[in-house]
Amino acid sequence: MSISKLRQDARKIFDAGLQAVDPKVGVHKSLKCESECLEVGERTYQLSDFNNIFVVGAGKAGAPMAAAVEEILGDKISKGTINVKYGHTEPLKKIKITEAGHPVPDQAGLWGTLEIIELLASARENDLVICLISGGGSALLPLPVDGISLAEKQELTQKLLACGAAINEINAIRKHISKIKGGQLARIAFPATLLNLILSDVVGDPLDAIASGPTVADTSTFQDVKDILNRYGIWRDIPIPIQSHIQKGLNRETPETPKSGDEIFSKVQNVIIGSNIQAVLAAKNQAHNLEYNSLVLSSLMEGETKEVARVHAAIAKEILKTGNPLKRPACVISGGETTVTLRGDGKGGRNQEFILAAAIDISGLEPVVILSGGTDGTDGPTDAAGAICDGQTISKAKRRGMNAMGYLSKNDSYSFFKPLGDLLMTGPTKTNVMDLRIILVGDN
Repeated sequence: MSISKLRQDARKIFDAGLQAVDPKVGVHKSLKCESECLEVGERTYQLSDFNNIFVVGAGKAGAPMAAAVEEILGDKISKGTINVKYGHTEPLKKIKITEAGHPVPDQAGLWGTLEIIELLASARENDLVICLISGGGSALLPLPVDGISLAEKQELTQKLLACGAAINEINAIRKHISKIKGGQLARIAFPATLLNLILSDVVGDPLDAIASGPTVADTSTFQDVKDILNRYGIWRDIPIPIQSHIQKGLNRETPETPKSGDEIFSKVQNVIIGSNIQAVLAAKNQAHNLEYNSLVLSSLMEGETKEVARVHAAIAKEILKTGNPLKRPACVISGGETTVTLRGDGKGGRNQEFILAAAIDISGLEPVVILSGGTDGTDGPTDAAGAICDGQTISKAKRRGMNAMGYLSKNDSYSFFKPLGDLLMTGPTKTNVMDLRIILVGDN
């Protein structure tokens, strides 16, 4: 089994995972409309009961989700506006798209969020609001509380991304300096009926963490926020106005985010239309079709990227040496989302760094291929979804005079893989359910 075939199969398996979490398909499976009845899960909405149907939302998958809602409801939609990442658009008829910055929020996102709030504020008791949330929604819904500027929020976001904080920790902080996150979108929309369709990009699919839970009761507190900032040693480094706001929350001078039991959630339905496990299982099915013995390691992988990579490399070594946990040809698949603690000034993302660390550990092993990619098609601030490596990757780099450990220490994985032709390029996929990692060990 050649390395070339293993590489081709790894990409086929990855692509199958992507196809399984197509946002349009997810919306059509979850939302059924016949005549005046809208069926969502176990609930049925009589559309004749509503004066208006508004559509709002934010996330990388917002455009295809909105397109599906337009296909289902057509002219029944009164008005809509959503925020998406730059380049993640498609033609819509009734719903306005605002392109904005991600992962660091920008002014366009702020303007788009103000338009969303204006539309929500116009909703009345006999109106239906359909909210479309997907990965990236936190950065794409920037509206800081009074006294905190967008620039200060941008500075905080950069520090959180660099310190290695997990996404649920970052979102807990975002919720407490926002006017719309942490259940506060539901507060603005109340007393309208609110239907929230969610494409999950958070490990374990906790509703209050996805896009910082704008329609969900918040389980985190101001004390949690300060504890997180102290844990990563950045409390004293964040902008003073943000420190002051958090301290006011601790002193109960500023109200907490909405909690469970608040009446604003009495007319809210939250529905997950896609998640990482769907991508993982579809990838496994494709691997089976390609005649690999397949195993799902976990869809809940978290932790420092380099350490998680070493674990995956060790599994490949075990398969080669003992035939455990699978006989060859073998495919091991994992999902979830790891984190990178930045110590250098290089260019890359968690998936590229994962593959660089894995490549070092499997150097010289044959026949092994490892692929890791973000399902949204972008890994960190790069145009690559991730990367792919095999047992000869490090030796190929050495022949070019490239020291893999040096690139890893500088967090410069993109610069390492680009000249080797080993970047995983998909373009914007317009979906986002975290990452997909694939280990293939072929027959000799």
